Amino acid sequence: MTSENAVESQGSPLLDWLVKQHPETPKKRAKQWILAGRVSVHGEIIRQPHRKMPDPGEGLELLNRSATALSCGSGWQIHPRVAILYLDPALAVVNKGPGLISVPAPNADISALSILADFMSGKLKAQDRSIAGKSLPPAYRQLKVLPVHRLDQYTSGVFCMATNAKARGHLIEQLKAHTMRREYVAYVQGQPATPAGTWRHWLRLSEDELRQHVITEAEAKANPETALEAITHYEVATVYPLSGSKGVVTKLRLWLETGRKHQIRAQAAHSGVPLIGDRAYNPSYRSHADDFAPIDFDRQALHAETLTLEHPDKPGSIMTWTAELPKDMRQLEAALQQAARQSRKR
Repeated sequence: MTSENAVESQGSPLLDWLVKQHPETPKKRAKQWILAGRVSVHGEIIRQPHRKMPDPGEGLELLNRSATALSCGSGWQIHPRVAILYLDPALAVVNKGPGLISVPAPNADISALSILADFMSGKLKAQDRSIAGKSLPPAYRQLKVLPVHRLDQYTSGVFCMATNAKARGHLIEQLKAHTMRREYVAYVQGQPATPAGTWRHWLRLSEDELRQHVITEAEAKANPETALEAITHYEVATVYPLSGSKGVVTKLRLWLETGRKHQIRAQAAHSGVPLIGDRAYNPSYRSHADDFAPIDFDRQALHAETLTLEHPDKPGSIMTWTAELPKDMRQLEAALQQAARQSRKR
């Protein structure tokens, strides 16, 4: 390879790619943007204008100086089922209502991710009157919302998304290392054998990917390509006795060590305490058995209450967000408290 070809193989300077993307901008100003740390390539801030690289394409982003963390208070309601709890150039944290999928799927037109993306691009306005007139800084329109983890469609609560590729990689590494803490509240039929403990099971997803099956360790070892270990820690918060002979409902607090699809739902059912309202894993709520359900509830009674993680752009900065119980679960708890009071009077 000649020296000329070697230079060409290195690509062109970042400054040239930036000017090509923003042809209306003077080259001197574009250079100032780079030196000021306003230019990122695939999520990495680069301050060397003459650093050569292949064409970065859509990975080249111009960030605005005002692209700082937004103060969202208790949540910016941008959709009936999506409230933003936190947003900055690396990270988005939202509170999702039940019935909405988290990230795009082939058979669904709308998701929490698509709603947030529409809001950031200016296509969607906030619903709260107090913030409806506010607009995001222009820099946010340069950001791309990327999935990190998800909640089941009918599970409510807090989860995060990344707003650049580098941050996404950092957040996914936290999931793999089990350092991202995800805490849930669930209402289950029955009562665990111990007030606190850990569920450890091997799960295998059905071929249609709609249901998890708990399998033995021997089955998992025989088919390692289809088996995943699931670990969930739990503790009993409250036990609610029900009137008549309907037994009890237990409020559990749980935190995930692993994050498999339907993990809590499948493990709880296998452990003899299926979730209230769970049509897939609780036999009392399947269509032919609705009359035998101990509590009338339209979905699985599961809520992602708290999320704790290390900010992807701030090593050592641990942040926590909490999503209060949604209306239907607050009503469920009130009904359980009332039933418990009546039970004690008898």
